Amino acid sequence: MTETLLTLDDVTTVYDHIEMLRHVNVQVEKGKVVCLLGPNGAGKSTLIKAILGLVKIVNGTITFNGEDITGEKTHKIIRKGIAIVPEGKRIFPKMTTVENLRMGAFIEQDEQVIEERMEKVFQLFPRLKERAHQIAGTMSGGEQSMLSIGRGLMSSPQLMIFDEPSLGLAPILVEQNFETIQKINEEGTTIFLVEQNASLTLEIASYGYVLQKGKVVAEGTAEQLMQSEVIQSAYLES
Repeated sequence: MTETLLTLDDVTTVYDHIEMLRHVNVQVEKGKVVCLLGPNGAGKSTLIKAILGLVKIVNGTITFNGEDITGEKTHKIIRKGIAIVPEGKRIFPKMTTVENLRMGAFIEQDEQVIEERMEKVFQLFPRLKERAHQIAGTMSGGEQSMLSIGRGLMSSPQLMIFDEPSLGLAPILVEQNFETIQKINEEGTTIFLVEQNASLTLEIASYGYVLQKGKVVAEGTAEQLMQSEVIQSAYLES
């Protein structure tokens, strides 16, 4: 029986008296790639912020690894084993590659463990090893994207949340990003993939949810969603 790692149960959030998420139910099974699809303004970013304790939840609960994390402080949630790869390659531009990666391991005190994790990142992204001492802001967009993912891996998370990994990248780099996400999952990390690119996302996800105007309007296996009218009309029609 598959174990559920992350659960949003009947979650409603309010910002400035407006319900941004309305009675949202989402489950992310351990070891899987689960996706959340939706257009701009659907509430995807709010859902991520809810998981990370950055918005007020007025109804429902969020559990991670069987533990209620609803309303917990963000740094405590991160320490439990969640990493976020934010949209838009949000690296520290004035720091070097190595310094950026070390920021991802801020909760780890053992220097040997940090070095081992960094070596794993360099194995995944040899280009970053070549750029180890380069100022991150001077690197290409693709390299910065690699660095953002590598920094997320440095905490050795159980769950990685990817927020719009295709945003602002050339098509070839988007495909490389999705191949990397799939490889990270195959190596044992659970992935929650928040995206607008439905076709690529559903190629690597096992299960998914569609969010519109703060509500889940469809869910199912990747195959079911590819055939659903919601996805067909919103994403796949030419």
